Amino acid sequence: MFACRLPWWRFSATCKLRQSGHFVPWDSCQMLSVKGINTTVGQEQQAGLKRKQVLEDLEMNLARSETEALFHEQPETGNPYLEDTLLRSYLKTHLPPKVLQEVHQDLERFGSLLHTKIQPLSWECELNPPVFRQYDAWGQRVDHIHTCSAWRRMKEISAEEGLIAEAYERRYSNWSRLYQAVKLYLFSSSSGGFSCPLAMTDGAAKVIESLGIPGSLKNAFDHLTTRDPQKFWTSGQWMTERRGGSDVANGTKTVARKQPDGSYRLYGFKWFTSAADSDMTLTLARIADAEGQCTQGSKGLSLFFLRVRDEEGKLNNIQVQRLKDKLGTRQMATAELWLQGARAELISAEGRGVAAISNMLNITRIHNVIGAVASMRRMVSLSRDYARKRVAFGKLLKDHPLHMQTIARMEVQVRGAFLLLMEIARLLGLAETNLASEQELLLLRLLIPVAKLYTGKQASAVAVEAMESFGGQGYMEDTGLPVILRDTLVLSIWEGTTNILSLDVLRSLIKSQGQVMAAFLSTVQKKLELASGTQELSPAVQQAREAIGRLQQFLAGAGSEQALTMELAARDFSYSLARIYTG
Repeated sequence: MFACRLPWWRFSATCKLRQSGHFVPWDSCQMLSVKGINTTVGQEQQAGLKRKQVLEDLEMNLARSETEALFHEQPETGNPYLEDTLLRSYLKTHLPPKVLQEVHQDLERFGSLLHTKIQPLSWECELNPPVFRQYDAWGQRVDHIHTCSAWRRMKEISAEEGLIAEAYERRYSNWSRLYQAVKLYLFSSSSGGFSCPLAMTDGAAKVIESLGIPGSLKNAFDHLTTRDPQKFWTSGQWMTERRGGSDVANGTKTVARKQPDGSYRLYGFKWFTSAADSDMTLTLARIADAEGQCTQGSKGLSLFFLRVRDEEGKLNNIQVQRLKDKLGTRQMATAELWLQGARAELISAEGRGVAAISNMLNITRIHNVIGAVASMRRMVSLSRDYARKRVAFGKLLKDHPLHMQTIARMEVQVRGAFLLLMEIARLLGLAETNLASEQELLLLRLLIPVAKLYTGKQASAVAVEAMESFGGQGYMEDTGLPVILRDTLVLSIWEGTTNILSLDVLRSLIKSQGQVMAAFLSTVQKKLELASGTQELSPAVQQAREAIGRLQQFLAGAGSEQALTMELAARDFSYSLARIYTG
């Protein structure tokens, strides 16, 4: 009967809205047409108020559309192998040409898989942490730990990529361990926490190999080191009990009772068992004699192997008390477990459990270093990409000198830690193929605790600094950045705290009667001689030599000092070793 006619002042607004993709609702147009009809004064006023409200709503939409371009751009990374120039430079410098050619092709492929397939699985693991179901619908106790499909897929990928197998197949002789470390380094920050069970799995395989792979453990070793995802096992490491973790000599109360068939039954409470969904585990216990008495101290501890479940999938006389509510690494099931007659096999000499499991601790500490360096690399890479996109005070962050200086300082930390990691992996590869000299073996003994304690502290410090480079966005949970920070905080605690490892460094000096320190100083001096020919490195070389001089003075005077003084200096001393070697 009559057309919808907008006043002249509406057309400009409508045109702007059409250009921005916003349109006037039809009912609003109908409402505005009332002005062309005979209306009462009250109706006219009501229509005027409605017109005013519509105009305000439209102007708000315009304001919103004009600010859309101000949203932050998400930092992104690509193929982590191709983007890591230091890693590729290191491999090119050190690997034999034939090995490099094969490794490069595989790492480029693996890097692409990480970027396109594995990283999304990592976030899925974070969003779907494990769930513990103690009873079924009929009241039967089942103690089932449910993990998400992404977590289970991570296990399959770990087997397919040979993340454990690579170190034990030794296709590349002494370079196999370094190659494995590189793949784990690339995998770690995209693993959704699965790097932790891999650490213990690698450690368990190392222990079994060090025992000569006895016939009773051959099946377990094959499962731990297979590339077949259907046969691949992961392992736990059940050491921590109620009285603490590092003090296993006094904290372990689990009792092993020998059975007529030669096996053992374990009785006790394990307070902190990471990767509780693993297929097997290694654990410490005290063997009870005929009168039920156990030898106390470290001499009473023996090492046992046990399957977590039997062939039917039932728990091996194990009850799950609860899952731990942790600050980070929430993707992984960590539980409190009751051992109520769990069937186990003694795999060390009686009373030699601590010595037997030391190989596992060395491997898991190296994995800890891998995780620390990987998390630092991830955070710095994201910070660097964000600096290329984020505009503040009229220019990109990358054009602010102070901001770039901060990123450069983090980069230096990452590079030093990476080179320290590669050195340890190189030395371990030599040791495993019987190619290491006595000096290299001593150096490896020292560098493992030094690297673990130093990079564990570095990782959280770099993560905090990198988070700050994102401003308020760094504090937002759904960016994924807080996840990285939380997960780094455990790296200075797991596998020995900073103080525990500092004391371990001192023990290595004392037990070797100074040979470990002599090997360290000799190696550093050789590196300095190589670097002294480069003019640009002269100031750094001079600083390193001065630091070594102070270190030697400290050691020279330590013999006459009390043990308390040495202990109080252990932490700073260990930091000095790390800084000198990375420098």
